[in-house]
Parts: sequence; structure tokens; C-alpha cells
Amino acid sequence: MAATAVAAAPYVVPDTATGAAPDAVSPSERVTMSIMGCGNRGPRVMHHFLAQPDVQWLACCDCRDPNLTKGKKQVDEHYGNADCATYRDFRELFARPDLDGVLVATGARWHAVGSIYAARAGLDIYSEKPISLTLAEGRALAETCNRLGTIYQAGHQRHSTDSFRFAVECAQQGRIGELKEVICNFWECPAIKPTKPVPVPDGFGYDMWLGTTPWHPFMWARVNGWRYVWDTGGGMVDGMGCHWTDLAQWANWAEHTGPVKAEVEQVEWTPPESITEVPVSCRVALTYENGVRCIMESKGKFADRYIRFVGTEGWIQVHDGTNTVTAEPASLLRVRDISAKGWGEPGDHIRNFLEGIKTRRRTVCHPEAAHRAMSVCHLTNIALRLQRTLHWDPVKEAFIGDPEANTLRARSLRSPWRI
Repeated sequence: MAATAVAAAPYVVPDTATGAAPDAVSPSERVTMSIMGCGNRGPRVMHHFLAQPDVQWLACCDCRDPNLTKGKKQVDEHYGNADCATYRDFRELFARPDLDGVLVATGARWHAVGSIYAARAGLDIYSEKPISLTLAEGRALAETCNRLGTIYQAGHQRHSTDSFRFAVECAQQGRIGELKEVICNFWECPAIKPTKPVPVPDGFGYDMWLGTTPWHPFMWARVNGWRYVWDTGGGMVDGMGCHWTDLAQWANWAEHTGPVKAEVEQVEWTPPESITEVPVSCRVALTYENGVRCIMESKGKFADRYIRFVGTEGWIQVHDGTNTVTAEPASLLRVRDISAKGWGEPGDHIRNFLEGIKTRRRTVCHPEAAHRAMSVCHLTNIALRLQRTLHWDPVKEAFIGDPEANTLRARSLRSPWRI
């Protein structure tokens, strides 16, 4: 109850504390924000937050000193002062009484756990994807946010982009006939060569970087290639695939459920000398109770990624790199000009989150929908790891008649972390 009360009203910050112009936005209308993770993706997303007139950025947190310096510089240059506070331990950041929200933009190993700690501290959360490392983490995240009344937005920003919204609309409205298949195409994973273990560099909080994941000697190949090692990532199946499964679930009216079967149709693994553990390429078909199939397909290059919705009377596709929409019949594209006019503000993913904080209305990528979309990725990876067909109960969130698969729904967390 206390956490919910804290989240219910944005904290009031005077103009002098932030460098904002006195007449920019009323202090009572501002949302005070911070970031956990200032490495690669974090500063890019923070840039878009800073562009919002009602956002006040107060602090940055990272366990690597160069990243922390970079994050602080970005905020201070935006406001023209040196007031941005810095933290190396997110628990100290979350203890601040003047924060409304946090952008969680670490590696995937911290997304769910960091978000759960933030929710318990009374903060609202915008989390980068993939939102969890395991099915158990995702379920714990959804239940925590629901229990505490946390406003949460997953970084599935294509959900708020008009090209993708139009494609989903065509599928839901039957403009391509009855939906039969969603092809989710993303690029292949690299085969990463190992490097020698070395001492942890100065200014690198390696223990905090590892977080809940097992300890390994410090190796730059593993640190930079964390996405391709099972302990810390799930390859492009969850790195990019979760964007597509978010849309596939939405188009199939399945945001509160999931597939019932996962079948591995093709998989290629890396050579044994590589530290990459996830497949280089793969194709997995996931079938829903209504017969719709979601095809998770990792092949080709980064520039070729796309999502295609296939129906009994046509198809519609969005190319991710160019944002080009193609369709059969091509006459479908004429409808876009009419439909796009009514979407308005929901086309801005960050704006949707900020309005959620102010109104306490749930976001478009709320925790349950985000977890269910991520679950499709986890099912895909578990099927790939076991290399067999799996049957899934989306109500119980358990594999049917497969104890070995069920053990992969969760993993032990390294002390002292708990969810």
C-alpha cells in the first residue's frame, strides 16, 4: 500500500533544482526520472525522454565508471548545469524520495530483477527489452507490478509506431482474411571467438554487472558478447524476437495467453571453438489453440529483418530497417492514410508511459502483455536447447508431460539477489 501511494503522485521538484526555465512546465506536472544502465541502449532512449517537456532527469546509475560519466554528461549538457547525481549501486538510487520513475536499460540479466526492485521501491518503470531472462522472472515481474499498482512500459516501441500498428489493424479487422501465420524474421547470431581471462579493469563493478547470473572469470569476449551466452542472454530470439512476438500476440488477440506447441524446424549451431551458445540460425513454429502459427525465424542479415502477417486472403509486411509496408493485395495500402489519422498520441511510446504515470492508466505494453510476448521467445529457446517439440499450457504456464523442460522455466539466482 505504501509503495502504491508513493507511485500515485509525481514528486514536485522546484525549477531551480533542474535548470528548467521557470515557465516551461509547472512543477506539479513534471515526472522525475533516472536511469539504471548508461551503456549502449540507455543513452539513446534517455535522449528521447529528455526531449519531453515534462520530464526532469535527476540521476544516472551504472556499475561501470565510463558509462556513468557518459550518462551524467548527457543530462548535464541538456540542462546546462552539473546537477545530475550518480550512483554505482541501484539500491541507493531507488532509495531517493524524489523519484517517480526509472529507465532500466542494463543488459538483459538485470531487466526483470532490477524492475522488481524498482517497483518495490515505489517507482514506475520503463524497461528495455528483453524484459526477462526466464519465464519465472517474467511472471514475478507481472505479479509484482500488478500487486503494487506499478505503471510499467516494456520497450517494445514498435507497438506505438504507425506502420506496425497499421499491419496489426489489418490482421485484426480481417482485411487479409482469417489470420493464419505471423512470420517473425530477424538476423543470425555471430560466432564469437574466446579471449583470455584478464583482471577486472579499474572502474568496472564486475560483481554488480553479473548480477544474478553465475560467476565467470572476466573475459572481454563474454562481457561484450553477453547476449549470445545462455547465462546472460538468449540470442536474437529474445533480443529482436520479442519485438515481433509483441505484435504477433497483439494481432492474434493473445496478449493474456500464448502458444500451445513449439516445434523446431531448423537449427544451426556455432563451431565448438566459439563461446556463442545460442544458435547461429533457426526456425521454430509456435502454434496457438486457434491454429494460428508464429514462425520465429533467425536467418540472413541485420538489414533484412521484417514481420509478415499472412491471412487466407492476403498478407501485409513491415520491413524493420526501412519501415516500408508492402501487402497483397496492394490495395490494402490505401487504407493506411485513413486509419493513421485516428491514432494520435498513442504513437509515442514514451509519451504513453508518461501519461500512464500521471493518470495511473496502464500502458500499451503493460507487464502482463510484455511477459506473454516474452514467453514466446522463452518457449522458442527452450525448444531449441532441448531440440524437440514441446507442448505448453498457457494457463498454468507449464510444459505438459516434460519435467526437463519445466526445469528450464527458472534458474537459481546468485546470492544475495532475490525476486
